[in-house]
Amino acid sequence: MDPKSKSPDDKHQLAKSRILLVDDNDDLRATFQEGLEGHGFEVVSAATVNEALRLISVEKFDVLLSDLHMPDAGDGFTVVSAMRHTQPNAVTLVLSGYPALKEAMSAILLEADEVLVKPVGFAAITEIIQKKLANPSVRKALKKERVADILERDVRPTVQDWMSSVEHSVELTATPLSYQERTGHLPLLLADLVRRLRLNIDANTNINTNVPISSAAREHGNLRHKQGYTAAMVVEESRILQVSIFKTLQNNLRSVDFSTVLLDVMTIADEVDLQLKQAMLGYMEPPAAKPVSLPA
Repeated sequence: MDPKSKSPDDKHQLAKSRILLVDDNDDLRATFQEGLEGHGFEVVSAATVNEALRLISVEKFDVLLSDLHMPDAGDGFTVVSAMRHTQPNAVTLVLSGYPALKEAMSAILLEADEVLVKPVGFAAITEIIQKKLANPSVRKALKKERVADILERDVRPTVQDWMSSVEHSVELTATPLSYQERTGHLPLLLADLVRRLRLNIDANTNINTNVPISSAAREHGNLRHKQGYTAAMVVEESRILQVSIFKTLQNNLRSVDFSTVLLDVMTIADEVDLQLKQAMLGYMEPPAAKPVSLPA
């Protein structure tokens, strides 16, 4: 049946269904908004992930329709996961420019109701939404975890991921070290990071000021100098650590608290940079002077 031939009661019911439309392309967003409103929906649009997350936290929606790329592939998954956490009964649809199997499977794992491959018409989208609203799936809200709690819980997998990357680095493995010598500093650095996150310091306004200094990072830099690392190797280790931290968060997207995740991500980036600074200061410290033996 043509959606436009619905009875007045059906049209009235459609008008009550609110859609959050998320797409960074202004022209496409405007076109989709006009088309969906023409089919009886109330549409609220967002051009960025940040804007979408804000709307999800303060407004109620029946449907999420989000592009998968804004501009990164993970952006659509972030929005879907946030909607699942905050409004678990909303219908969630993602639009993809091409039928990429890996991305589609990731979206499904994040509990998107359906992946729609562009181009797709408004009539088809409307029919899908109508069917899913008519047969809702009752879902429980997922347990939310702060980033600090996730990183504290997953220290071991974070360290293991870091070590796996280091083992594939010709530059870093050129210096032979035992597993403990290689990774012993990581739990200490991660503990300092968790402590910083729990202080809830805004990395935008407090960068490099009023934040705890990681003594573990400075000691690590000093030790790496003694072990024969170059400064570039210390920097590379720090880069790998940041990647491993974000992989841990990626693996926990279904439980992360999206109301604070953006601030936490900024804080992580700032803290890792500050730890690198301390490591380099320790690396450049002159060796301690040997005590001079006085004649008897």
